[in-house]
Amino acid sequence: MTSTYLTPIQTIPASGARAAQPIRVGGLELLAIPQLAYDIPGRAAHMNGGDSETELLLLRRFGDRFEPWGALPAPGGEDAEFFTIGGRAFLAVASIRGGAGPYDFTVASMVHEWDGARFVPFQAFDAFAAKQWRHFTVEGRHFLALAQGVAVPETADRNRPSVIYVWDGTRFVHFQDIPSQWAYNWRAFTVGGHTMLAHADHAGPSVLYRWDGARFVAHQELASARGRAFATFTDPGDGVTYLAVACIDDGSQLLRWDPAGERFVEHQKLTGAGARELAVVRTDRGLYLIRVNFIVGTPADPTAALMSQVYWWDGDRLDVVDEFPTTGGTDAVVLDSPSGPLIVQTNALAADLRFAAESRVYRFTD
Repeated sequence: MTSTYLTPIQTIPASGARAAQPIRVGGLELLAIPQLAYDIPGRAAHMNGGDSETELLLLRRFGDRFEPWGALPAPGGEDAEFFTIGGRAFLAVASIRGGAGPYDFTVASMVHEWDGARFVPFQAFDAFAAKQWRHFTVEGRHFLALAQGVAVPETADRNRPSVIYVWDGTRFVHFQDIPSQWAYNWRAFTVGGHTMLAHADHAGPSVLYRWDGARFVAHQELASARGRAFATFTDPGDGVTYLAVACIDDGSQLLRWDPAGERFVEHQKLTGAGARELAVVRTDRGLYLIRVNFIVGTPADPTAALMSQVYWWDGDRLDVVDEFPTTGGTDAVVLDSPSGPLIVQTNALAADLRFAAESRVYRFTD
């Protein structure tokens, strides 16, 4: 199937690619791609198998293409987050596990600092099944939040809540735990004069937290279970803020901010299972939402070759205007380009469930 809105520009070979993170540092434009696992010759394909002693790929951008530049040790790579504090630049990497079976979920997740020529280790964090880092600021303070945990019987006595750390001027220190069982994602944003932090959980509720001046307090439940990711946008016409909630079951939805009740209310169901990540694209002609689908079925019997969606915002609802193929889709990031937005979309699996798979770079044209 040929996509109307997404024109392929490049494929990027990777193995279990879980995210894409753009980096601007030292006069370079880089792209970080964490990798979950490598295929083990002679072993049957399984989406939760493989050898997780992996590296994070670093690619350099030349125009609208990316070429290999370097790598960082990052076992079981799930996510990368680039951020700056003053004149310092950091790259946080979430590692879900190590080993090649049985797996160790107590792998440290690292924050690296740019030393002028490369990223070097800065601070290691004890973690358990780390999924995502997210950096944000509140009232001039720098926070770094880690989504983590996996709720299976064999890890029940070792599971951990998600954690928010705060910068103390020299390093990150513990600030607050966020109740969770199997966390996936964060989204920090402001609405109605409030600083909000959305937290996605697979086994328990996904919850919206509100900054009360001292800490984050639960504001409302966003999904009862199977949460994966969020996206926010403001309607350019009436200024209303919307929150899209991605769930891997058929529970994805679009919520609308109600200023009278100071909470989000149901606005539209985004039908279909498999949702893993969301990305907003803004052009001179309109606002779009890209939905990346991961799998349908169970980890024991998954289908990874799916169609993912492009929605167009018509001023009242999101309408599907295009679809594009993904295989175990995990992320999509939007990059500026003189010829129109670039979309880097990562795939963690091939159609046959092997980890060696191609991620893709697209030109977005509306």
